[in-house]
Amino acid sequence: MGRLVAVTGATGFVGTHLVAALARRGWRLRLLVRRWSPLPSLAGVDADLVLGDVASEPALRQLVEGADAVIHAAGLIKAKADRDFLPVNRDSAALLSALAPDAHLLLLSSLAAREPLLSAYSASKRAGEAVVATRSGPWTIVRAPAVYGPGDRETLAYFRAVNSGIAPQPRVPAARLALIHVADLAEALALAIERPPASSTYEIDDGRTYTYADMAAAAGEALGRRPWRVAVPRTVMTGIARWNELRQGLGAGAQILTRGKVNEIFHADWSAADRRLAAAIGFAPRYDLTSGFRDTILWYRAKHWL
Repeated sequence: MGRLVAVTGATGFVGTHLVAALARRGWRLRLLVRRWSPLPSLAGVDADLVLGDVASEPALRQLVEGADAVIHAAGLIKAKADRDFLPVNRDSAALLSALAPDAHLLLLSSLAAREPLLSAYSASKRAGEAVVATRSGPWTIVRAPAVYGPGDRETLAYFRAVNSGIAPQPRVPAARLALIHVADLAEALALAIERPPASSTYEIDDGRTYTYADMAAAAGEALGRRPWRVAVPRTVMTGIARWNELRQGLGAGAQILTRGKVNEIFHADWSAADRRLAAAIGFAPRYDLTSGFRDTILWYRAKHWL
């Protein structure tokens, strides 16, 4: 029998691609799920399922028992209150670290963790990293940049805007960005547990650094448009964020654009600072921004999202 990997966040945007990448490499899979009902995202995947969430110690204990590796891909990216980030992004990492002391623990983090003072989200991701980095057993932290690709709902609004002729961007002079296609990120994570690097915090991207102009050009080419680039002032985005926070206070669901997220958006440098991981595991991305956006938009159109 193959080695066993336990995965959180398996039904999320990144998780579904990650599970497929692991299955292709012959790993036995044990996945944490929050419901027993049929999950289209796991169709055709042979895996043991554990019912529960990342706040449940009994579920996590069952998930990691006997596992050779644990990939903690679950994370909270939006919340109605700042305090809600820590239980998912820090405390669950601490619990997994304690419950699986000998397994190789891979934490999927974010480049946002580089700047913990920007937002409650970035602070919670940095706190989760700090917990994992104290392990005596093997560990790997992978900071991902902005991730796009088939199944992504967060980037869909941007493509819809470009399709209508407008490419919005924050008014940030000389902003630098790292991005990665979700399939490439999944391959990198699978490689990182197949060929574990030295325990450390790493960054991953597609090997290039982009500008917002690059994003607009790639999206426009894929959509057959020549969009008008619109630089949005910080005051405008902050106003929208305040309105979203008011709506949350009145009972609306969690909104992605809050004042903390505005701080992140207007940070000038989200490029990858190092590429040690790609060299250590032999990772070569399949997609650059142009081919990746084309693949994503073809998928959106096939699913009638765009």
